[in-house]
Amino acid sequence: MITSQTLTWHAAAPVASFPADGGACVKIGHRQIAVFNFAATGAWYACQNQCPHRMQMILSRGLTGDHKGEPKVACPYHKKTFSLCTGENLNGDDYQIEVYPVKIENGMVYIGLC
Repeated sequence: MITSQTLTWHAAAPVASFPADGGACVKIGHRQIAVFNFAATGAWYACQNQCPHRMQMILSRGLTGDHKGEPKVACPYHKKTFSLCTGENLNGDDYQIEVYPVKIENGMVYIGLC
């Protein structure tokens, strides 16, 4: 279980660097992280950028939406969909993605990493 005590917050980029209702990739250390701005709801999400289906760094360019009210991203190449809350594969496949907490402070996006 991830707690706020085990997280280190990393500055990703200014809020203005991310498209409204879309995603962009940032690199923090050795990780590529897809960050999504759900501007319509004011929510932010982050996950690994690598699609585990074909191991391509593409999720930041994925199609966003929701599945039964839960935010999701679909790989733009293979249409595999993942929950942005849990990382669960919504197609029923065994693989999933890592998701990370996001916070906004003073116009900057921060990603929580263990």
